Amino acid sequence: MITDTEIKQRGIKALIADLGNVQAERFISLIIREPFDYTKWQRDLWPDESVEELSKKAMEAIQMKNGDRDTHR
Repeated sequence: MITDTEIKQRGIKALIADLGNVQAERFISLIIREPFDYTKWQRDLWPDESVEELSKKAMEAIQMKNGDRDTHR
């Protein structure tokens, strides 16, 4: 299990890698500034996808990232 500090560091690095410095800072500002219900946000994020579909897509993305396109079933 990783520490809270490491989670924050990895999160910032992921934001910067995907959004760039300026947009990552903007994202953080938006989250801090507005009341934010993470559970509701997650529930509304993919309204037309089931948990099973999202899980399958997540596993496929991990396999693609790792270069393992062979599915093990």
